[in-house]
Amino acid sequence: MEDTEILDLYWKRDERAIAETQNAYGSYCHSIAWRILYDREDADECVNDTWLRAWNAIPPGRPGRLALFLGTITRNLSIDRWKRRKSMKRGKGEMSVSLDELAECIPDTKSTEDAVAAAELERLINSFLHTLSEKDCNIFLRRYWYVEECGAIAGRYSMNLNTVKTSLFRTRARLRSYLEKEGIVI
Repeated sequence: MEDTEILDLYWKRDERAIAETQNAYGSYCHSIAWRILYDREDADECVNDTWLRAWNAIPPGRPGRLALFLGTITRNLSIDRWKRRKSMKRGKGEMSVSLDELAECIPDTKSTEDAVAAAELERLINSFLHTLSEKDCNIFLRRYWYVEECGAIAGRYSMNLNTVKTSLFRTRARLRSYLEKEGIVI
């Protein structure tokens, strides 16, 4: 079923929308949750919560890209669950490692202007991603959006592990420099 047809089911408040969403995006959303949580039950719960959030958000909203919309919900729910759990042993530490890597080039957002600063930071990061080559952008997103291990990224793109790590290091350095030029204090 096409995304437009699935969205039409949501707008009609037809419960088949959930089943069709599960059929179309269940594996995709589960893989996002799994890479963050490394726990089947928690990942399953986050995916189920994703369907509920989608049900409550559509209508009034109508996402332009359903996959991105659902992936974002799943990722945010999974990160929230991971933060509550804060267990290194159950998540292989990959989430902590990837967040620590990014902390070197992205400022802390615990100030009174959180909402405005976070929105501006998001805009700048998106602009920065458009300056990258497709391969560098994909590697960066695989690591920091999908929380893939560097070894898995290397395998996906038939690259040497050290090449992936070097690419990520250089991209983080470029991001830091880009953000500093834009006036973001690291």
